[in-house]
Amino acid sequence: MTGAKIRARIRIGLAQTTTGLSPERNAAHLAQAIGELAEQGADAVFLPEMCGLLDRDGRRLRAAARTEAEDPVLATLRRAAADGRVVVAVGSLAIRTADSERLSNRSFVLGADGRILARYDKMHLFDVELPNGERYRESAGFRAGEGAQLVDLPFGRLGLAICYDLRFPELHAALARAGAQLIAQPASFTVPTGTAHWHVLLRARAIETGCFVVAAAQSGLHEDGRATYGHSLVVNPWGEVLLDMGEGAGTAIVDLDLAEVEAARARIPSLRHARAIGRPALSGTMADTMAGAMTDTTP
Repeated sequence: MTGAKIRARIRIGLAQTTTGLSPERNAAHLAQAIGELAEQGADAVFLPEMCGLLDRDGRRLRAAARTEAEDPVLATLRRAAADGRVVVAVGSLAIRTADSERLSNRSFVLGADGRILARYDKMHLFDVELPNGERYRESAGFRAGEGAQLVDLPFGRLGLAICYDLRFPELHAALARAGAQLIAQPASFTVPTGTAHWHVLLRARAIETGCFVVAAAQSGLHEDGRATYGHSLVVNPWGEVLLDMGEGAGTAIVDLDLAEVEAARARIPSLRHARAIGRPALSGTMADTMAGAMTDTTP
């Protein structure tokens, strides 16, 4: 961004979707949303995670997935970005890769001419066995990304993250230290975890990084039977919620002042004060306690 004149005030649009099982219908809905938001003056449009196809049936999802070059949703979104002359942050699509068994959960940033400016593969995958017997094995169907990603846009520097990445502040801090002013945090949070953690985690990541955090989300009951939390948020660098889209599908516009990034970081310069922390020293172990007891000569 050196040498470029960056606009402080920008307008962004968000689409909150209830993505179904038909990539064609999903793509048409997204293209319409992009066009509407572009007409309202959006400089950039942010879309949710897995906005092209949301399906918890792994076999069916793999059968429907296409390579980046063949993906019909990506092609439609590239045309919509060019038609609307607007940057589009595609939350993510399920993309077939050279790994025939697993897909990539991949974000794209599209320029206002439809070109692909950046890609990011979700780094953190959700594998867990819950006490109630539920099991999630995201790594069975997806391969983890290998690195963080930033992209310089006409209005500023954008960092990319996806869904479960939200729970890893180290990623967001790395993006901020590398110059991110905004962080895209698309998601398809479940209702229980969304209710418990969505707002507080997004506000925490914004406060810690001094960034605007833009979180376009899935919402509602989907064709595959899952229910997602919604509440697409935009949070400013001071941790204030500028937009909460609540439940249900729809679009929204919000104006941002990127000068707030430097103002927040000047008030709380934690990024500059952060120090590298190695393995913590450990004292007071049971072994130390027992050894001390054996050598204690106090009467």
